[in-house]
Amino acid sequence: MQVHRHLFERITSTENLFTAWEEFRKGKQGRKDVQDFERNFEQNLFRLHRELIAGTYRHQPYSAFTICDPKQRRIHKATVRDRILHHAVFSVLNPIFEPTFIAHSFSCRRSKGTHKAVDALERMLRSVSRNGTRPCFVLKCDIHQFFASVDHDILLGILEKRLKDEKAIALLREIVESFTAKDPTIFGHSGIPIGNLTSQLFANIYLNEFDQFIKQKLKIKRYVRYTDDFVIVAGSYEELEGVLLPIRSFLKEQLHLELHPRKVTIRKYRQGIDFLGYVLLPHHRVLRTRAKRRIVRKLRERVAAHKAGLITKESVEQSLQSYLGVLSHANCYRLSQDFQNQCWFLLQE
Repeated sequence: MQVHRHLFERITSTENLFTAWEEFRKGKQGRKDVQDFERNFEQNLFRLHRELIAGTYRHQPYSAFTICDPKQRRIHKATVRDRILHHAVFSVLNPIFEPTFIAHSFSCRRSKGTHKAVDALERMLRSVSRNGTRPCFVLKCDIHQFFASVDHDILLGILEKRLKDEKAIALLREIVESFTAKDPTIFGHSGIPIGNLTSQLFANIYLNEFDQFIKQKLKIKRYVRYTDDFVIVAGSYEELEGVLLPIRSFLKEQLHLELHPRKVTIRKYRQGIDFLGYVLLPHHRVLRTRAKRRIVRKLRERVAAHKAGLITKESVEQSLQSYLGVLSHANCYRLSQDFQNQCWFLLQE
């Protein structure tokens, strides 16, 4: 295993902090907190640099809000100063850990994403089923309250295996322990905030332990993971049923995680495999019904906002094109036409 040293200097260098600022501020110039920071930009950034070098940096409290996308999620937003540091940490750590991730881990990685994950699953389904001519089964699982359950000590222990730099580890500990999702248990503190850029990387680092267990120990070939959702494809029900116990045991004993009790299913391919907003069937792919309803609702909301003078017609059309992009990854030509016609009709009312 390759280890890495002298990371603290790279993370905290003024050059890296300035680059992190430029990355962070993209698309955010109109936000008040960003404008407030930028008003005394050099003073604020050099103060952050001095605190990091002196070892007096402390992560500030988060502000929290709720979104529905589509299920309700609690987002915790760090201050501008702290988010710049998150970008600085990410820029140094991501190139170290990215090569260690498996090919079929698709969340928050460059050139990956939901559509690539669905495409990979579809290739596996067609391979096992010989294009729908042979039995094919899919185990689909969801890790229960994943972000709230990430154990701080386990995460830091994984990081320490590769990062041999005491100052860098101390800084990462400050970031990790800046947030606790719930009261400490007998295992200690847990939880990483969904809103942090570093949380996306920490999630992949944490679950890479599980990915390696799946591939190296259980020798499972056809496995796809997107954040805390994962699927395994096999030619028989019994094969999938047989891996559930070792999966549960590893997650609980090694990572202090549990599968969601109501989101563990084994289905036949011909019944339809619901994954990341799409339903995969032997000869076609469709959009999940809830996703269709959500698109219709959001389009109506955007049109209403336009009629109220809150957004431009161009903004509505941009949203429509974005949704049509989602539909383009499924067999939804007629549905795409319906959405375009509905949007045009609503705009004319």
